[in-house]
Amino acid sequence: MTLSEIERIQALLPQWVESSREQCSIGKVASYIPELSKSPIGALGIHLIDSNGLSISEGDTDLSFTMQSISKVFTLILALMDNGEDVVFDKVGMEPTGDNFNSMLKLELVQPGIPFNPLINAGAIAISSLIAGKDPAEKSARVLDFLRLLSNNSSLDYDMDVYRSEADTANLNRSMAYFLKDNGVLQGSVEDVLEVYFRHCSISVTCADLAQMALVLAHNGKNPTTGEQLIPRRFVQIAKTFMITCGMYNASGEFAIHVGLPAKSGVSGGILSLVPGRYGIGLVGPSLNRKGNSIAGVALLESLSREFEWSLF
Repeated sequence: MTLSEIERIQALLPQWVESSREQCSIGKVASYIPELSKSPIGALGIHLIDSNGLSISEGDTDLSFTMQSISKVFTLILALMDNGEDVVFDKVGMEPTGDNFNSMLKLELVQPGIPFNPLINAGAIAISSLIAGKDPAEKSARVLDFLRLLSNNSSLDYDMDVYRSEADTANLNRSMAYFLKDNGVLQGSVEDVLEVYFRHCSISVTCADLAQMALVLAHNGKNPTTGEQLIPRRFVQIAKTFMITCGMYNASGEFAIHVGLPAKSGVSGGILSLVPGRYGIGLVGPSLNRKGNSIAGVALLESLSREFEWSLF
């Protein structure tokens, strides 16, 4: 990140945040997880960081929010590190679905009845079953420790109110999990697998935490400060490819055209994105569009990508 670019971003970002924030009134906060309905609909914040530790923040970056589906990128990576590609992709596919993130339609219609990819709910539940550990507590602790390492924040923890709210109302996710169990995709206790899934979705972060995690992905799994390889390069490549093809739910193609960056969203309004080799980006805007993505966040990333020609395409 050159000084001139920092100056340009700092000059433009305040007006872009405020103009993008105007779109918040068009969207809605997630309510199917009751605790998320309390999120501030007008909030919008963004944090960018480069390999030298230079960072820029604008808007409501002090807001804490849960990772929700953003955590699926990192449980996929951890499952790959624990099991290797053959085992993981025996349980989940590699293709976009075109369906809603919580749809189970193709599980029954398309054989062999495994989830299409690891970033939809059914796929992430299958991935949660592959995290190594003797019980849900140990598996969840390994996910949390992994995210603490990548974010360089040892205080990351669960939002237990969101965890309980999600666990108490997750009838559709339970239906999918039991269907996967019947198809032989899940082994062991369905409720144990779901506990791991609900816990990693409920990990509380800030924009800066997401940006730090994204920076590791931007540098192919290395901590750019120390040079330590935290994730095998191959598994980062897999994760970033899924982010491009599936990371923004069934708006991933549209996002690729308009923004052109690897990204993963969550229904709390968070978005993790990156410019390969350069920047990690963390963003929050709880007001969601019809596809479940932050409506103001997507607009803000589009402005940044166009102005600085960050698109990969």
